[in-house]
Amino acid sequence: MFSAIFPFIHLGGLLAVLAYAVVSLVRGDVPRFGLIIALLAIYYIFILHPAVKKEIARRRSLKK
Repeated sequence: MFSAIFPFIHLGGLLAVLAYAVVSLVRGDVPRFGLIIALLAIYYIFILHPAVKKEIARRRSLKK
């Protein structure tokens, strides 16, 4: 059950961090916005992107 809920919790956390970055930008704190966006980009590149590529390859192999 937890393995089904974990992705939604993870997505909610990422969206919350993104919302916090946007609020920081609206308040005029550009360095904080830049830092948060840069860290989210690094997180995506090193953690999420390899898993996304594997999932795309897996789904393509199922179609064949």
